[in-house]
Amino acid sequence: MNKASIHAFQELYHKLNRGQVSHDILASVYDEKIQFRDPFHQVNGLESLTHYFINMYENVEHIEFEFGHSWLDSVDANNHTNTKTSAFIRWQMRYQHPRINSGKTVQVDGGSELIWHNDKIIQHQDFFDGGQMLYEHLPLMGWAIRKLKERMQ
Repeated sequence: MNKASIHAFQELYHKLNRGQVSHDILASVYDEKIQFRDPFHQVNGLESLTHYFINMYENVEHIEFEFGHSWLDSVDANNHTNTKTSAFIRWQMRYQHPRINSGKTVQVDGGSELIWHNDKIIQHQDFFDGGQMLYEHLPLMGWAIRKLKERMQ
C-alpha cells in the first residue's frame, strides 16, 4: 500500500454519485469483509456497505469531497507475514439534501482512518461532527444547538 492506494480511494469518492454506486465499484478499493463506521452507523461487509451507500446517495441531490492532507503508517506484525498499512485522510464534504438546511449546501469537515491489507481497505472509520452534518440544520434542533454553541464561546 502506498500513495497510489490513497489516490484510488480519493478517486472513488470523486466518482460516487446517485447512479454510480455498486458492489463492483466499491470492491475496487474495499475488501469483502470491510468494517465501516461513522458517527451514525456501523456497517460490516461489502454487501451491507453497498446498500448503505446506495441509500445515502439516493437521498442527496449533490455530494462532493475535497481531500486535504493524508498520513501513512505501516503496521508490521508477525515478521512481515501480516503487514497492514493505515492512513488518515482529511476531507471536506459538501452536500445538498432537500429536507436539510432548506436544500442549501451543507459543508462538513472530517477525516477518515483507513486500514489496508492485501491492497484492499479492511477498516474505514469516519470522524466528523454530527451536529455540523445534520443536527444544526434541522429547524428546532438547529436553533437549540446554535444557541448552546454561542453560550459556550
